[in-house]
Amino acid sequence: MTTTNAMKMTDINIRLVLPEDAAAWRPLYRGYATFYKRDITHAILDQTWAWLHDPAHPLEGLVAVAPDGKLVGLAHYRPQPKPLQGNNAGFLDDLFVDPDQRGRGVGRQLIEHLATIARERGWPSIRWITATDNATARRL
Repeated sequence: MTTTNAMKMTDINIRLVLPEDAAAWRPLYRGYATFYKRDITHAILDQTWAWLHDPAHPLEGLVAVAPDGKLVGLAHYRPQPKPLQGNNAGFLDDLFVDPDQRGRGVGRQLIEHLATIARERGWPSIRWITATDNATARRL
């Protein structure tokens, strides 16, 4: 990684998704669905967005924010019961970075932030399943 990329990577802010992120989150999530060749409707977008902001639902979200305030990545995660361990671990459902921002460490920062959350919650691991042909994600 070059020094320029390393400096730009530190400019990214990772935080919880907020209600005011709706308009910027939608194209990112559509991009995620497109990448996996999945049709996504307004109803699916609305339902997923509602889950992210429903304290009774386990799905939570992070976003990566560029210095100009633009959302450039997202991660959706939840607890996953581990009956043989008698506790929860984490499960990373969705990870997506704007194609224009790839190769700058945004995905790694999202995962590292989730790892901090996992430690705070006592989750011993985070499980993530990605497509077998997604070599970039598998390296990450």
